[in-house]
Amino acid sequence: GYVAMARQFTTAGGFYSFISHGLGRPLAMAAGWSGMAAYSVFEAGEWGIFSFYTRSTIGQFLHINLPWPVYAFAGLALVGFLTYFDVKLSAKILGVALVCEVILLLVMDLFVLGKGGAHGISYGPLNPLAALSGANIKIAAPGVGIFFALWSWVGFECTANYAEEARNPRKMVPRATYIAVVSLGLLFTLTAWSVVLGHGLKNASSDALSNGGTFFFGVTGHFVSPFAKDVMEWLIITSTFACAMAFHAAATRYFYAMGREGILKKWLGYTHKRWQSPYAGSFFQSGVAAVLVFLFIIMWYVSKATQNFANFQNAPYSELYGWLSILGTFWVLLMMTLSGLATIRYFGQEGHRAIEHWSKWLLAPALASLGMAYALYLLWANISTLGGGHINIVLALPWIASAWFLIGLGISAVIKRRNPKKYEVLGRMLNKGL
Repeated sequence: GYVAMARQFTTAGGFYSFISHGLGRPLAMAAGWSGMAAYSVFEAGEWGIFSFYTRSTIGQFLHINLPWPVYAFAGLALVGFLTYFDVKLSAKILGVALVCEVILLLVMDLFVLGKGGAHGISYGPLNPLAALSGANIKIAAPGVGIFFALWSWVGFECTANYAEEARNPRKMVPRATYIAVVSLGLLFTLTAWSVVLGHGLKNASSDALSNGGTFFFGVTGHFVSPFAKDVMEWLIITSTFACAMAFHAAATRYFYAMGREGILKKWLGYTHKRWQSPYAGSFFQSGVAAVLVFLFIIMWYVSKATQNFANFQNAPYSELYGWLSILGTFWVLLMMTLSGLATIRYFGQEGHRAIEHWSKWLLAPALASLGMAYALYLLWANISTLGGGHINIVLALPWIASAWFLIGLGISAVIKRRNPKKYEVLGRMLNKGL
């Protein structure tokens, strides 16, 4: 359904624009408002995991021990610099980091499977029902686990955000989206299965609990070679950097789309005269991410519960990355759910039904929207598991996400009353020349 909408509308707004054409401007404003926030917090969260691994790896190999915020802000500044230029530069850097990481993961998968894992090959983990009730799995774990599995897929939808910068968007965006979803599905399933077999079915969940940050390293070192493990430790730095850059670019394009329409400040919709990049939105997003990381550091120092949950050096992995990922994924799943409904409503109109096959605009979006709505329910019902049941900021995450969405609805009502002309273009600006 998302691909069907992408073929119809060439725009940097993604969900924001699709929902506007399918469900109307108020929900589009709420979705765009949420999408802007989602990718902003994703980038800030990625600086948590990036700095965690960078500090660990550089300390281990180069014996340089600096606090994790140094690496977080250095990476943030570098991404701000790189995204100032043409999108092709960012794409090349992302591509190299991605290919290297995927190759090494596939090597690990082949060695684990080739050597029969720790205790032989079992197909049990590939059975969804067995996976949700395996050894040492707590009752709340499936609800949280499914949510994090969906978080792993976040990013494929950004293909539509590059439509205005693509050479042939009506072909390239759908093709890139399908390739991303299918290849991610195969890679994640194969790698998750292999690493569980590498630890052994009886030990996998306990090893993940005690050594989550090094869960893949030990298997790679044991089944491939110590050298491969060392390479993986460096590649996780480049891959998390690439993730941060991708989310930075996505957030930037939401700022750009809403700035161009005058919803946010007009200067956020400016593009560079030479590089054609949305540089103003990029600089603004760098500032937002920096503020979020800084606020997290302050929160950790003033909150005893946060300190008890993780020490300062583990906080960027356990808290900054984990908690902001939850918040952002809540918004993205909400947007995906609405986007599915928008697809159904748009193509269900007279004159639109013959454009795409009914299975694409009705069946698939309906099933997807139901599934993602259920995932949102599972997270809300099991949110206490993620904070040990006692950290208020974690318990408040779904409420924060919902309140932010409602603020977006309120903004649309204000715009409609005060500036009807501006209201008319909410999510409706398209690049007609592509």
